[in-house]
Amino acid sequence: MAALLVVSDLAKSYRGVHAVDGVSFSVPHNSIVGIIGPHGSGKSTTIDCITGFQPPDRGRVTLDGEDIGGLASWQIARAGLMRTFQTVRIYEQMTLLENLLVAMQSFDSVTWADALFRTGRLRKAEAEATARARELVALVGLERYGEMPVSILSYGQKKLVALASALMSRPRLVVLDEPVAGVNPTRIREIETAIRALRDAGETFLIVEHNMEFIMSLASQVVVMHQGQILAQGTPAAVQSDPRVIEAYLG
Repeated sequence: MAALLVVSDLAKSYRGVHAVDGVSFSVPHNSIVGIIGPHGSGKSTTIDCITGFQPPDRGRVTLDGEDIGGLASWQIARAGLMRTFQTVRIYEQMTLLENLLVAMQSFDSVTWADALFRTGRLRKAEAEATARARELVALVGLERYGEMPVSILSYGQKKLVALASALMSRPRLVVLDEPVAGVNPTRIREIETAIRALRDAGETFLIVEHNMEFIMSLASQVVVMHQGQILAQGTPAAVQSDPRVIEAYLG
């Protein structure tokens, strides 16, 4: 498959420490690619540089052929690359659907004048956003909670809300930062099922995760990082049997 995201020779240092050093990989369209590695291996810095939350010192990042390296995070989001975070960022007192509608507001073409005068453009944007929100709520399996405040949901369900929120603007690629960290096994299976269903519906994911079983069962390709560099990359089966990967994880 053609590459949607291409990362070439990415580097980032902090006071002489090479957090990321010459990282290169790609994410094909309509695929799930995982990034794994021990703590301190450079995974988080890599995705921070890709998504504009840290400026890279060197390297090139392209999204569907468009150079997005060095852009601000909001510019990268508008280019079609969204992300979630290790810590869930949602509005606890709003309903599930309201959370998704808020997530869309930065991406519609509605102006303050449209909102003030309730123009046709506003009504059309609201209708389209509501339809998209209901579609995503169904895809992540939370239909019965749509009109309820998200404060009543479990932590794993809140992770699903964050995932759905990231998808509201119909991005070309979504980066998930530890989507099952701190989630119980039952919810992990629900998150895995939701991501698989979204991929089948045409979405593309880059996932950073410590849960090896989760990544190996879900991803078609896995990138293994160690000490700021790529140690290995390939299919889950190839990566799991690589002696370098076994040594990095088991010491």
